[in-house]
Amino acid sequence: MPEVRSGPREARATDESPLPPDSWGRTNPVGGALPWGFALVVVLLVVGRLTLAPYLTAPALQTWATIFVAICVQALPFLVFGVALSAAITAFVPASFWTRALPRHPAAAVPVAGVAGAVLPGCECASVPVASGLMARGVAPAAALAFLLASPAINPIVLVATAVAFPGQPLMVLARFGASLVVAVLVGWLWLRFGRADWLRIPSRPHGDGPKWVQFGEAMRHDLLHAGGFLIVGGLAAATLNVTVPREWLTAIAEVPWLAVLVMALLAVLLSICSEADAFVAASMTAFSPTAKLAFLVVGPMVDLKLIALQTGTFGKAFALRFVPVTFALAVAVSTLFGWLLL
Repeated sequence: MPEVRSGPREARATDESPLPPDSWGRTNPVGGALPWGFALVVVLLVVGRLTLAPYLTAPALQTWATIFVAICVQALPFLVFGVALSAAITAFVPASFWTRALPRHPAAAVPVAGVAGAVLPGCECASVPVASGLMARGVAPAAALAFLLASPAINPIVLVATAVAFPGQPLMVLARFGASLVVAVLVGWLWLRFGRADWLRIPSRPHGDGPKWVQFGEAMRHDLLHAGGFLIVGGLAAATLNVTVPREWLTAIAEVPWLAVLVMALLAVLLSICSEADAFVAASMTAFSPTAKLAFLVVGPMVDLKLIALQTGTFGKAFALRFVPVTFALAVAVSTLFGWLLL
């Protein structure tokens, strides 16, 4: 009987080896390249250490390193604790709890959902999937959106972090809580009055798989990696701004109240700092007024680049194009009002 040749995927289908043959798309020289790559990294580190050492003692660089380390060290405990609590609630609190806790009438459910944001300690990254899950379980979209905006801004972890970042300034904590809650409720009511069903893509109901502790570990690992990365980026940006931007520029901007508020609000959008860490970054912006810092703290947890991407991917582009500008405008206006009244 003539021999029948099989294709590359069938050639060793009956082989007892657990590994597929090299012809299945694996490249051979990977193992040999790894030691050389590691050696190259070591050489670059040594050369960089020798060539850059004379410049590492510059006063500006030392100031930059001090500011960056201070921001990260102060914020890291609150970040870890907030992510752990958020993951625990996500994994262990039944989804039906939220539908039972909210009033049936949407107009009344909006402020209740906003206040309920205080029971979910976590960053804004966690608020988007939680809000989408609430909508998928039948919660009114306006109430879920109020929860989305309030949750990362008024929970106890964020408020305690704000109090630590602004010692001796309890009115800053009160102003942040009040302004953030008012913005969340107003946006929810506006969506209830003017929002249309075809603007919002409600995700299908999610189904959790695996044991609760596995879900907890996965949620915490995911949130910590994302939030920690944004904290580092924000700390780098804040330290760089404090060192590289001439003080004359900051002083000139800070002397114009409305311009200072807008600049800090835009910085909150661009830096995309986790809400458990943004108070430390805002406190480091010493040239700006308390009202401008409050705008940074109110806008950041509600509108930033990572949130815009998350909201667009979760709820659709039509939603983000309407939701983001309205939220930003209200956050700037309300934070300015609260700053004028309290700070």
